[in-house]
Amino acid sequence: MAGMGLELGAAVAGFTFLGIWIDRRYDTEPWGVLVCAAIGVVGGLYNFVRAARIAAGSSAASATSRNRSESVPGSTSGSKSASAGEEPDPR
Repeated sequence: MAGMGLELGAAVAGFTFLGIWIDRRYDTEPWGVLVCAAIGVVGGLYNFVRAARIAAGSSAASATSRNRSESVPGSTSGSKSASAGEEPDPR
C-alpha cells in the first residue's frame, strides 16, 4: 500500500524523461514531454486506483468473512462451550 505513491511518481518521472529524450532526438520540443508526461499521469493514476480498489476489496472481504464466522451458530469462534449437562451441537 505504501509503494503506490512511489509507483505513481515513477510512472510520471519515467515517461517525462522519455519525453525529454524524444524531444531532443527528434527536435519536437515541447510535445514529447507533454504527451509522455500525460501518458505517465494517466497510467500511474490507473495503477494507483486499481491497487487501491484491490486493497479496499481485500480488507472488506476479510472483515466480512470475520463477521460471518462470528455469527454462525456452532462455529468455534464466539460460540459458548457446552456445559457438563448439555450435548454439543452436532453441526
